[in-house]
Amino acid sequence: MKMDKASRAQEPRPAAAQAPRPKRLTGLGVSPGTVIGTVFLLDKGLPPIPEHAIRREDVDSELARLTSAVDKAVGQLDALRGKVAQGGGSGQQEALALLDVHIQMLQGSRLVRRVEGLIREARLNAEAAVETAIGEMSAYFRTISDPYLSARIHDIADVGQRLIRILAGRTSHSLQEMPTGSILFTEDLTPAETVLLDPERVAGFATVAGGADSHTAIMARSLGIPAVLGVKGLIDGAKPGDRVVIDGAEGLVCLNPDREMLAEFKSHITLEQAEAEELQSLVMLPSITRDGVEIALKANIELPRETGLAKAAGAEGVGLLRSEFLFMNRDSLPSEDEQYESFREIVGSMGGRPVTIRTLDIGADKLPLGLTGREIDAGYNPALGMRAIRFSLRFRSLLEDQIAAILRVGAHGPVRILLPMITSAQEIMAVRRIVREVASKLLRQRVPFADPLPPLGAMIEVPGAALGADHLAQVSDFFSVGTNDLTMYTLAIDRANEQLADLYDPFNPAVLRLIQFTAQAAMRTGIPINICGEMAGDEVFTELFVGFGVRELSMSAQRLPRIKRRVRLLETAEAAHFVDRLMDERDPAIIGKLLRQRLEGRA
Repeated sequence: MKMDKASRAQEPRPAAAQAPRPKRLTGLGVSPGTVIGTVFLLDKGLPPIPEHAIRREDVDSELARLTSAVDKAVGQLDALRGKVAQGGGSGQQEALALLDVHIQMLQGSRLVRRVEGLIREARLNAEAAVETAIGEMSAYFRTISDPYLSARIHDIADVGQRLIRILAGRTSHSLQEMPTGSILFTEDLTPAETVLLDPERVAGFATVAGGADSHTAIMARSLGIPAVLGVKGLIDGAKPGDRVVIDGAEGLVCLNPDREMLAEFKSHITLEQAEAEELQSLVMLPSITRDGVEIALKANIELPRETGLAKAAGAEGVGLLRSEFLFMNRDSLPSEDEQYESFREIVGSMGGRPVTIRTLDIGADKLPLGLTGREIDAGYNPALGMRAIRFSLRFRSLLEDQIAAILRVGAHGPVRILLPMITSAQEIMAVRRIVREVASKLLRQRVPFADPLPPLGAMIEVPGAALGADHLAQVSDFFSVGTNDLTMYTLAIDRANEQLADLYDPFNPAVLRLIQFTAQAAMRTGIPINICGEMAGDEVFTELFVGFGVRELSMSAQRLPRIKRRVRLLETAEAAHFVDRLMDERDPAIIGKLLRQRLEGRA
């Protein structure tokens, strides 16, 4: 049988006289699992991008080239979406949501309009115009400190590169013809490319670029494909067909392992399979401690389609719905009706489980396009400026539309309203007045809405809110602690700054004391308290929160079964006693060590 050049390039190499030496590399473990397979090298370099001026009389034909490329790109994504929709799998909902975002970026979006403008005004050829537009938009999103929003850089680049490939007449590289048991090695992998990976064929993948919070990492976790990103020197010396092991939990890549290494990794795989079966068996069991105390476990979601993941993981509701998805990648603001329809889809799909909707959490440094041009000063430090609830109260009509949408959807299922970056009781009281006014307006218009009105909660994510929790509890119906920002503001460390990553320490006693103080204030007043930051999904902290008296945790759906397992092993009185002793410690390293020892059953 005749083999093409690409197939021959991926053939396993003939056995050498001397086995190659093992090589251990480390990176970021972003999707857990240990797998053994063979290297599949993927070269996906873009073709050289031509750049030249076009004549005025050729502008229309160049615009037609762009339109044709956009139509073809949308067709490719639609076909891929159809395949994903038929395939099922744990990552289906998130994959569909991601593909929807990419399709929207090609349909009358800012990206396409900017490319059209560069063709008309700068008279650039289409390929160069796309590349220029990608650069401009990426530069804008790099100024945004929020990891979720800054991740749009990858989506923009992915969509733009798809257009450039089509315009250059180059077919996309195939990711669906890899031999079974392949472990993909590549410089970078976009989220849309990750969707193409067939878990039945691809054992895992490793890349030179990428971060733990990237959409590629999220997609890998959703699809259940072990992955290690950010591996320096990954491609150097690797050859198609080399045996390789990756550990997606520890961030380890072992090229050409020897017999002892293989035996060790096979032992890991056996243990992981047993753990996966155990976690799956917990999904339908209650989240209850050994002494009968219920700890409600809920999911954080960013897009409507993620509700499927939440329910599959056994979530008791949505503890945090980030409403920013309605405002991104568009030139106009979403109307009240549009927000209502989106919220209704989420509330309806949760089937009576409560949904906590956070009002818009943006700032002057990350304005949606529909708000650009307004007189808003980002200030020297946007993180300390006009953002979150301050922003919403300044632009009251925007907040009123969002409150109206939430009140209306409250007629279809239980909802709560969560206010971000609260620093004073006056802010909560101001929003409560707006809620009453909007409810009165809906009543006059005979529009159905929640009765009674939804609970109104304060997000505790700055030290001032935690220290003033006793006062805030008097005017709040519940608290939700955002541990990510609380850690950042308490320690004065930008969590997106890689140079300071080692100083961003959630074990710092100052951070833990603020959370404890907030929990005590909530309990004294008798209002619920939820933890919804990254710490909520880390089982190292579960006993700490239970010991604080917290009875609700919200996290990404994938982390829910592990937290449930931990909860079911705890006793609340024992946890409270341990936490009393722990909080006497002042060294973050010792606190972290003690918490890990408790998790491992060694303390």
